[in-house]
Amino acid sequence: MMSTEADGQNISFHPIIKIAAKVVSYVFHPLFIPVYIGYFFIYILRIFPQFTEWDKTKLLISFTVNYTVLPLVTILLTKGLGFISSIYLKTQRDRIIPYVATGIFYFWIWYVFRTQAFPKEVVMFSLAVFLASSLGLIVNSYMKVSMHAISVGVVSALFVIMGFLSGDNIGAYISIALLLAGLVCTARMINNEHIPVEVYTGLFIGILAQLVAYLFI
Repeated sequence: MMSTEADGQNISFHPIIKIAAKVVSYVFHPLFIPVYIGYFFIYILRIFPQFTEWDKTKLLISFTVNYTVLPLVTILLTKGLGFISSIYLKTQRDRIIPYVATGIFYFWIWYVFRTQAFPKEVVMFSLAVFLASSLGLIVNSYMKVSMHAISVGVVSALFVIMGFLSGDNIGAYISIALLLAGLVCTARMINNEHIPVEVYTGLFIGILAQLVAYLFI
């Protein structure tokens, strides 16, 4: 089993493919994906018809601050203070503080969305992000689970669930979400950032978190 995984890690890819995999990993970074989903909710799914354009902009800013800016600042601060060795969080130890800190931010934004009676899709997604982060922290004790895979797992499950709940035809969006999930997970393995079990575990965590959030909401 170990030799199989080692052989898989030694597969050589063309430099252009590896560069493309890096680009995919950056564009669909876990810190950015919630903002993309927020944009989808606000401007594509249009589940806030009562909001003015300024209200929509403020909501998107809220997504950006809580899901991207605050976690990123936390990572930079912990690196500056010497608590982590790299901002890329390449070791399980480096990931502990960011997991805990982002979990606090994610819980807070879920709590705000829930108490302000936001649409079910938004509350469900924000709860799933918090649960996925919490599960990721637990599993991090045993392996360097892929954060990218966790995030695309949440998104894939979200779109499938919305497909069942919504009267609108979102089949195309479901297909895109699943395609991107496969693309992101493949990119992580192409650049030897993770072994397959870490990617598959991440996908499972993300999907499980979204299913639990759906049942809870």
